[in-house]
Amino acid sequence: MFEFLSKLFGGFEGSRNRAKERLRLVLVHDRASLSPGLVEALKEDLIQVITKYLEIDEEGLEVNFDKGDDSVALIANIPVKSVKRSTR
Repeated sequence: MFEFLSKLFGGFEGSRNRAKERLRLVLVHDRASLSPGLVEALKEDLIQVITKYLEIDEEGLEVNFDKGDDSVALIANIPVKSVKRSTR
């Protein structure tokens, strides 16, 4: 899916690196138990980045963490209303 969005919008390299860094930070904090403030800050950052390219239903956005035996997954359910054709 990310590849599809990359091809559709292009120029995701900087965003990809920022997202990787945010996810790394989340994983580090998760091992020390996430604070509600950190989860909310992550959610706000996700909204800010995603709304550059997509019109989303912010009220329906859900961010959760799923712990496995030796890994943690960030699960984001983001209802998309439409794709923005221009980033400005």
